[in-house]
Amino acid sequence: MVTTFYDLSVPTFLQTVRAVGGFLDRAARHCAETGTDPDDFVQARLFEDMAPFHFQIEAAWHHAVWGVEAAKTGVFEPPALVGPVPFTDLRAMMGKAQTALEAFIPDAVNSWAGRELDLQIGPRRLRFTSETFILSFSLPNFHFHAVTAYDILRMRGVPLGKRDYERQLRTRPAQITAETGGEN
Repeated sequence: MVTTFYDLSVPTFLQTVRAVGGFLDRAARHCAETGTDPDDFVQARLFEDMAPFHFQIEAAWHHAVWGVEAAKTGVFEPPALVGPVPFTDLRAMMGKAQTALEAFIPDAVNSWAGRELDLQIGPRRLRFTSETFILSFSLPNFHFHAVTAYDILRMRGVPLGKRDYERQLRTRPAQITAETGGEN
């Protein structure tokens, strides 16, 4: 089987967007069970010189959705950062990201492969193709922010494990054989 541009991007982002949504749900349940306020997470940081939790969620949303949009348009233009918002708004961002990603059509996304995409970061101009932008810029940034958000929640006592981050793996389907009538 050939791996397509769609396979490399949209389902990969979706797997982790769903995971982030799941651990945000778990954080809300944890707060309800312990009588703590989930809004206390919004400004939390791993280290003083790192961006706060709300930024990690927002940046993950931007890199997932607008990373794929950049492959389509040739320009990475996420919306302006909204800054600190209530925890429920952060959960809604992940819901919006999931909905937006689920709306991408495989044939359309595959047709964007090979497009040129230039990114200006300060004085640096980075020249990509759609694939190299997703694989070497958006996905690494996306995972960095998603795992940092996960780590902040872990540091603050939310009971999360590695499987919460992995979420639903994209495994191959089991094969049924004629000889055994069972899985192979």
